[in-house]
Amino acid sequence: MLDRSFAAFLFDMDGTLLDSITVANRIWTRWAISHALDPAEVLAAMHGVQVVQTMRRFAPVGTDIDREALALTQAEVDDVEGIVEIAGARRFLDSLPSQRWAIVTSAPRRLAIARLNAVGLPLPEVLITAEDVELGKPAPDCYIAAAQALGVEISDCLVWEDAPAGIQAAEAAGATVVIVAATHSKPIQSDHFLIQSYEGLCAGTETDGQLSLAGLAFAVRC
Repeated sequence: MLDRSFAAFLFDMDGTLLDSITVANRIWTRWAISHALDPAEVLAAMHGVQVVQTMRRFAPVGTDIDREALALTQAEVDDVEGIVEIAGARRFLDSLPSQRWAIVTSAPRRLAIARLNAVGLPLPEVLITAEDVELGKPAPDCYIAAAQALGVEISDCLVWEDAPAGIQAAEAAGATVVIVAATHSKPIQSDHFLIQSYEGLCAGTETDGQLSLAGLAFAVRC
């Protein structure tokens, strides 16, 4: 168990609060094929990072990255079929004081809002998206920005993540990390605490406003 309390919880979105892998894979596969790229290579790299970062890595020379990023993002906004809540996420978020949690995602703001609305998850008071930072994950800027917006120290935050880029960002920021493994098909080798879902997990607010966890034994993979 995590035997300490935290000033705030910072959540990644895709793969952490909701499962959008089906739609993301569908749209990114189409994009890869349109450029004669290997979809498997693109899909293996695109999770947890900004659209433009993936396109810059794989797109052929001469590709209009800004135009194609806008088009792909619009396709993702328009297609929410197959997106589902990670089990127990809504109940867990609803139990948290609004000023004590944030969502930190590599998605553009309009896509983040579309996906959260699609599965009925609440919009947080602090939502850090791709437009809010110059450097996306794995740079730590986004998590640091979220902590600052909440008025807390990043070292006093618990980050909930699922993707390597996001985990690296949280580590670089100096936060404690919990890995949400709900969408992972293979075992995760990590020193961080792991959960499969939010079912059975309870958050408590202490007299000083700090957040604590109870009700679930976390697994640790070494």
